[in-house]
Amino acid sequence: MFDNLSERLERSFKILKGEGRITEINIAETVKDIRKALLEADVNYKTAKQFTDRVKEKALGQNVMTSVRPGQLMVKITHDELAALMGGEAQDINLKGNPAIILMSGLQGSGKTTFASKLANYLQTKKGKKVMLVACDVYRPAAIEQLRVLGEQIHAKVFSAQDSSISKQPVKIAQEAIAEAKRLGYDVVIVDTAGRLAVDEQMMQEITAIKEAIQPTETLFVVDAMTGQDAVNTAKEFNDRLDFDGVILTKLDGDARGGAALSIRSVVNKPIKFIGTGEKMEALDVFHPARMADRILGMGDVVSLVERAQEQYDEEEARRISKKIAKNQFDFNDFIGQLNQIKKMGSMKELMGMIPGMDKALKGVEISDDAFKPIEAMISSMTPEERANPALLNGSRKARIAKGAGVTIVELNRFIKQFEQTSKMMKKVQQMSGKRR
Repeated sequence: MFDNLSERLERSFKILKGEGRITEINIAETVKDIRKALLEADVNYKTAKQFTDRVKEKALGQNVMTSVRPGQLMVKITHDELAALMGGEAQDINLKGNPAIILMSGLQGSGKTTFASKLANYLQTKKGKKVMLVACDVYRPAAIEQLRVLGEQIHAKVFSAQDSSISKQPVKIAQEAIAEAKRLGYDVVIVDTAGRLAVDEQMMQEITAIKEAIQPTETLFVVDAMTGQDAVNTAKEFNDRLDFDGVILTKLDGDARGGAALSIRSVVNKPIKFIGTGEKMEALDVFHPARMADRILGMGDVVSLVERAQEQYDEEEARRISKKIAKNQFDFNDFIGQLNQIKKMGSMKELMGMIPGMDKALKGVEISDDAFKPIEAMISSMTPEERANPALLNGSRKARIAKGAGVTIVELNRFIKQFEQTSKMMKKVQQMSGKRR
């Protein structure tokens, strides 16, 4: 996402390259090009015009220092304005109440049920909350079963009324679920409602009735980022009826042009609180406008990358691995363990995009998470003794492992050599780190 916008903005800034200072004349073309880039990214026209007017006004009011080129200054101004456009500061979810009640709303197919489960997982693992999911989508076939299956994955209780007299009454289902949550001491109740169309008056009346009946702490509107400007228009219609508290953008890992992320805050004046970046239950991030502006301008997002690494960091495991490296005992079990930790951080394409300049360096290169599968297959084809002691791998053992993993001997040998080089490098890094201390 944002790839095309990033390229266009980069070209826009190059217009000022070589200029000694910013003037009304030389900035006009840059600002015009930025506006075109935003419109091509499906940003609301009014939003794009207001944005570029602010950028121009700030740029003309700046004195360019001798150490800063006009193009660099323009990048800084554009970055700050992009962050402001998307909300300025990150806003977390409101969890006041006993229990806190979160009402989910959104269009059909926006990923609302999946997001409800991701949010439950986030609140359980990162906030330490006891969460109940409530199945109030009584219309979509298998919607209740989907929530139940997702709830089992994250070990969260799912309340439904499939076999009771209120099975077709979403308002009463939500009310009974909240009463049950209070009785059992749950901290948070997440109510998943039926996907609807903004023009569907009956369905809009239903979700309005649910909101009035349960008085949620937070009402969240879930929108598919892939729908671009349509997402913004829908958000406005929902907000006019529901007055929701925040927006959730799903499918931000896709090929959307980014217009929804850039326009939605200015149109509905409600913050984007979370973004979905994949199918996994962990693929949920708090939305940080400044970090997103970094990524749009090709600066990466190192802070988020470090945070994800820290989430997977196990101090005790790190000490154990460190001791094994020092004794030349790092084995294939340790290697696969480290690989699994990396995989939990997100897709490789997304992780690479968080490293400054990497998007440009890998442009056109397909980065697939399937790249790990041959390695996993090779290690899985080894016996426990072979995984624990790589020195055992002789010719006959390698032939058996290669056959079992569906790879050639050449591919297996290449992996073993890379493993050995990695082990040596890790030991050198550890020794250098020890000397510095």
